[in-house]
Amino acid sequence: MELQHIDKVTIASWDRFYRANAINALVGVKPVSLIGTISNAGTPNVAVFSSMVHLGSNPALIGYINRPRAAAPDTLANIEATGVYTINHIHASFVAQAHQTSAKYPSEVDEFEAVGLTPIYRKGCVAPFVQESMLQYQLQLVEIVPIQHNGTFLVIGSVENIWLPHNVLQADGFIDVASIGTISSAGNDAYYTTQLLQRFAYAKP
Repeated sequence: MELQHIDKVTIASWDRFYRANAINALVGVKPVSLIGTISNAGTPNVAVFSSMVHLGSNPALIGYINRPRAAAPDTLANIEATGVYTINHIHASFVAQAHQTSAKYPSEVDEFEAVGLTPIYRKGCVAPFVQESMLQYQLQLVEIVPIQHNGTFLVIGSVENIWLPHNVLQADGFIDVASIGTISSAGNDAYYTTQLLQRFAYAKP
C-alpha cells in the first residue's frame, strides 16, 4: 500500500478544527474518562478528557493533560482549589452525555445537571463521582507541571480510592475494562467499544 505524505507545512495550513481533529486522532484510540471536580463555591463540574496516562504504580500515579486555561479553565481551577478530583470510566449507555460535557458551560453551571449525569459523593472526598460509571477512582493532587511550549498542563494525582465491580479485578491484578464496556476515543468526537484481543505472559529476553 502506498502511503500519503503530509509535511509540517501542510499541517500548519489546515483549518484549525480540521487540524485539531487530525492531530488528536493521530495517536490512535486512547482512554477517555470523565473528571469530576467541585469549585470552592460548591458548584460540581464534570468534563471529558482523553489524555489519561499511567505514570507509575508505586506510588500509584495517574496523569492527564489539561488544555490552556483560556480554553478549559474550570477543571484545573477546581483541582487547584480543592486538591481532589475523580476519574470515571465512560460506557455506551451515557456516551452522548459524556461527550456533551466538552461544551463550554459557564463556571457557575452545574454540568452534571446540564448534561443529565448524576453526581455521587463518597465519604472523605469533596469531589463528585459519576454514578453511571462502573469504574471510578479518587485522586489527590500531587503536582501540576506547566508545558511551556503550548500552555497546557500535566496534572499528576495519586490514586487514593477505587470503586469497581467485584468480578472486574482479576486474581493477578488485571482490571478487565472490556467486561464492563469501557469506552475509548479517537479524534475529538469518535468513541469506540473495547474488546480484549489477547493477554501475554511477562516478556523476558
